[in-house]
Amino acid sequence: MPRFLLLASTGVTFAIVLFVAGVQPASEAKYQLVPAGLQLPDGFAFGEVTGLACDAQDNLYVFHRGKQPLAVFDKTGKFLRAWGDGVVKTAHSVRVDPDGNIWTTDLGTHQVIKYDATGKILLTLGTKNQAGESPTTFNKPADTAFAPNGDVYVADGYGNSRVVQFSKDGKFVRAWGKKGKGRGEFHLVHAAVYDAKADRLYIGDRENKRVQIFTPEGKYLEEWNNTGHPYGIALFKGDFFLADGVGSAVRKMDVRGMIHARFGSKGREPGEFDLPHGISVDSQGSIYVSDVKGKRVQKFAAAK
Repeated sequence: MPRFLLLASTGVTFAIVLFVAGVQPASEAKYQLVPAGLQLPDGFAFGEVTGLACDAQDNLYVFHRGKQPLAVFDKTGKFLRAWGDGVVKTAHSVRVDPDGNIWTTDLGTHQVIKYDATGKILLTLGTKNQAGESPTTFNKPADTAFAPNGDVYVADGYGNSRVVQFSKDGKFVRAWGKKGKGRGEFHLVHAAVYDAKADRLYIGDRENKRVQIFTPEGKYLEEWNNTGHPYGIALFKGDFFLADGVGSAVRKMDVRGMIHARFGSKGREPGEFDLPHGISVDSQGSIYVSDVKGKRVQKFAAAK
């Protein structure tokens, strides 16, 4: 019989403060911590939870550093399946592309793997257990993002300081970036998300504490310097949700980089974060946040 892992308590709400100088919100928005309700099979436990992704059916993919590292739950929290033993070495990010395929990045094997929804491997980028900086190698890749034409962008960010672009079938297109603080330079390329409406690529430049924005071809456009340390980025209906790992907070931002909301503080009590890392938003606008050191998933919904 499955057991229930209660990862949040109801009845706890968090005020969302508008961070625009001189502007007072007409009404204070709030999010409420709600039970994630994930039903873990007997003997199953999360390790450090680094990645989260919701698909079109609101199934939740949880990527963690334990046995069966990629676990899938339906929108009610029912456990569906898990895989990854013998394939994944050091889990980092998980994403769902527009076609419903699942993409993971692995710091240990230096690979990016594309799966179908059942766990069948469809495509592998990078050379297993070989670190490098070439069209066929990464050095601890951190995240992926997807353009409408199927192109894949890899945030090759721990050992290297670049973004690598591939075609839909995995052919190398281009790479850009080097270590530094200037425009188009990076200090840990950690998160990536593509805005199909604006045709822009947003890169979380973690240790430079900014988000850099590029054209699909890698031309620098602008940057946001008010993000804290962007460990994770999610895009939902024109809003960006950033997990600030060092600041132990979630920020909600618009396409201009204006901060509309912030919540969270450091700790391991319900609603607090101890290294928030992965972030995803379901079709109802509920926010899922992975807590690396807390080894848990927390869910926040707009308070009614």
